[in-house]
Amino acid sequence: MANTAAYNGFQQYSGNGSAPTYEQVAVLISSSSTTAVYNGDPVEPDANGFIVRGTTSSSSGNTQIAGVFVGCKYLSVSQKRTVWSNYWPGSDNSGNVEAYIINDPNARFIAQFGNVSVAQTYVNSGVGFNIGTGNANNGLSGAFLETLATDTSMPFRVVSLVTTPPGVNGTEAGAYQKAIVAFNNVSTKTLVSI
Repeated sequence: MANTAAYNGFQQYSGNGSAPTYEQVAVLISSSSTTAVYNGDPVEPDANGFIVRGTTSSSSGNTQIAGVFVGCKYLSVSQKRTVWSNYWPGSDNSGNVEAYIINDPNARFIAQFGNVSVAQTYVNSGVGFNIGTGNANNGLSGAFLETLATDTSMPFRVVSLVTTPPGVNGTEAGAYQKAIVAFNNVSTKTLVSI
C-alpha cells in the first residue's frame, strides 16, 4: 500500500518536559499579525521580538526557527472573552496574542515528507520544510518535510524513519513517508549567526 499525502505539521514525539506543558514556552504574536498560525507550524522570530508563521518555503539552509507552534490565548473582540485555541486564526484579537511554542533543543517531532522518495540513508541529513496549507476546521498545520541536504544549517535533522506499525499511512518506503525529526537550527540551539 502506497503512502498518501496527509500532512498535519510537526507533532511532538518526545522531549524533556512532562504533562501538562511538555516544555511549552510562552511567546507573543504581534497584534498586527493577520497570518494564521496552525498547531504544528514551524514559527520564526521576527525583527521586533515576536514570532511569525514560518515562510512559505523554508527548504534552503540558514533558516532559523523559533520553535513549533502548539496553541495560543487571546482576548477575542467578537466573543468578549479570553479564547484558548490550538491555532491562531489571524484576527479577532484585542492586543498581542500569547502563543505557546516548543523550542526545547531535545524535542522530537513526527512529520511527513512531501512527494520525495526517502531512504534509510537520509537519516542524520538536514531537512527543510514547506509550510503547506493549514486546516481552519481542526486547527492543524499543513506543513511537511522537503529538500534533504547535507547542509548543517537546515532547520531540522532526520533522526529516523517511521516504519511501524506496518501498513499504516506514512510507514511505507517512498514518497510521503513519515520521519522523526529534531531541531537543527532553532533559536535555543542556533548553528548560524543571526
